Amino acid sequence: MVVTLMITMLDVARKAGVSKATVSRVLAGNRYVSKTTQQKVFKAIEETGYRPNLLARSLATQKSQNIGLIVTHSLFNGPYFSELLYQTATLTNNYGRQLILADGKTCADDERAAIEFLLDLRCDAIIIYPRFLDTAALEAIIDQHDIPIMVVNRQLQQHPEHCVWASHQQNTFDAVSYLIERGHHEIAFISGLPGSPTAAARLAGYRQALTAHALPFADERVLPGAWTPESGQLATRQLLASGVPFSALMASNDDMAIGAALALSAAGRRLPQDVSLMGFDDIRMAEFFLPPLTTVHVPVAEMIQHTLAQLVAMLEGEDVNPLPPFSGRLIERASVADGPFKGR
Repeated sequence: MVVTLMITMLDVARKAGVSKATVSRVLAGNRYVSKTTQQKVFKAIEETGYRPNLLARSLATQKSQNIGLIVTHSLFNGPYFSELLYQTATLTNNYGRQLILADGKTCADDERAAIEFLLDLRCDAIIIYPRFLDTAALEAIIDQHDIPIMVVNRQLQQHPEHCVWASHQQNTFDAVSYLIERGHHEIAFISGLPGSPTAAARLAGYRQALTAHALPFADERVLPGAWTPESGQLATRQLLASGVPFSALMASNDDMAIGAALALSAAGRRLPQDVSLMGFDDIRMAEFFLPPLTTVHVPVAEMIQHTLAQLVAMLEGEDVNPLPPFSGRLIERASVADGPFKGR
């Protein structure tokens, strides 16, 4: 018979040459333990094969060292989510904490259930990237729970210190104005998923830019999209079939712009000689697309960095202030050329 000995925290302490209390502090993420001591403890844990009882530890300390992230699965299949998840996981790890992902699924009730799931797991803090919960519901959720909650990509009026958001409307206004200044007066636009606050803000920025430059808004130049390359391709096919003239096309995200490029190429329209194309988000692929895609860079990494910093400050009992909106910036590449009205 093989007898397996259970490795305890005391065994780790003896191996590291520290006290059991020190091992406990290291496992709890106490930042006041020196780096040298932390390294000794982690080395001893690796050598002994010690596995802490996470549930017991969380019950004893009332801290799990876990941060929950809620994202609806409609965002999973795309490069934007990959960037969001990578940045969140990396920065969470830098704070010595574990990231737990929960699926917001297909409706507001599912997003609420995901929040309850993370609360049941005793997450110390929660990040919500909402798709279905409206602003009023999010404000109420923050009021109802004591743990720190941060909402990404949604502006909150009652709890401004609990949100991180980007100025999508202003960024789109600036991008469309850039196209107009390059000589494009007939600009088509592929919007995002109906019901999305981000899509609504970007469409509003498009309309605002046309109005500011005394250009007419034409319903037939606005096509619905769903954030996917397929939807961008379909919208562009519909635009081409309508016969409506356009010299530039802006898509509400890079995925749809890439789909639009395929439809334009299939129709014999060259980029940027015949049609200038612009996206939004600046996904990694945009730089390597042919031609490289002009787009609006959204500072995802910076937004997540500030989200985590706000949460950690709240966990440590520090006062936090509302963050200003994060502004994107135009990335000029080769998919936009001067339009027919340049210089007129």
